Amino acid sequence: MAYTVKIGSTRCHILNDGLHQIDGGGFFGLVPRALWQRVIAPNERNLIPTDARCLLIESDAGLILVDVGNGDKLNAKQRSFIGMDARNERLIDDMRRVGFEPEDVDLVLFTHFHGDHIGGATRFDTPDGSSGPVVPTFPNARYLGQRMDLAEASFPNERTLATYRPDNWQPIFDRGQFEVVDGPQRLASTVRTDNAPGHTASIQVVWVEDGGESLCFLGDACSWAVHMDRLAWVPAFDLDPMTSIETKRRLRQEAMERDALLVFQHDAQVVTGRLVPGKRGPVVQPEINEEAWFDSTME
Repeated sequence: MAYTVKIGSTRCHILNDGLHQIDGGGFFGLVPRALWQRVIAPNERNLIPTDARCLLIESDAGLILVDVGNGDKLNAKQRSFIGMDARNERLIDDMRRVGFEPEDVDLVLFTHFHGDHIGGATRFDTPDGSSGPVVPTFPNARYLGQRMDLAEASFPNERTLATYRPDNWQPIFDRGQFEVVDGPQRLASTVRTDNAPGHTASIQVVWVEDGGESLCFLGDACSWAVHMDRLAWVPAFDLDPMTSIETKRRLRQEAMERDALLVFQHDAQVVTGRLVPGKRGPVVQPEINEEAWFDSTME
């Protein structure tokens, strides 16, 4: 389901590459299940629903797409493992609902190089989309990623090896469509990036700032609303937990100062929210909720 919000005069479309399932321990790390299951109830296999949201921004520098989900290159076994159905073009369907085609995208920004964020950057160039040569999904776009995260993806270790697939980015390099950058970037007059390390060494968040209003697409710097409420709730996926905590503390302060609309990339219940004062510090007040769906019979 696509949601459209306006930040000043800038239209932002929150798109989705689909719901899938992940072990609850991944998103909640060392937090006991007895606590985190009050936020989201797992099924009998300890799996919870999670979304793969992306952000499409209509900017004065063109159409900017932030992250592209898992995409359609996963085989049947890989889809089954994360509980994803066989339907292709989930993200593209959402793009079309708000009036755009893949050819319309001018810039694709990778927040980082994990497969659930950039798998949709490339696709199989065959009629049924199931095999064959791999080509960029957005043929007219310039793709942008951070140098340090590309280095991690290109030379993975034992922990990260399964996270990265070179066919998610190599075909883009081969066609001269990829630009490697270092540090924060100004993408348009109302759009900028900022590095927010912890989950990876150089993960990016995206700020949209227009007419005194702000939106922050948090990505995996803070993928669920409860992670912003409770800084110590660090996902097991984060490579540097203490840096992750300090990054969230900084982002929380900036979001409070700007009264920013926060977009949560993976939260199956809270799509957007703003921080408000709470008894023990700032807490997220949801603005767009999405009823969590999960089929516990899914094999």
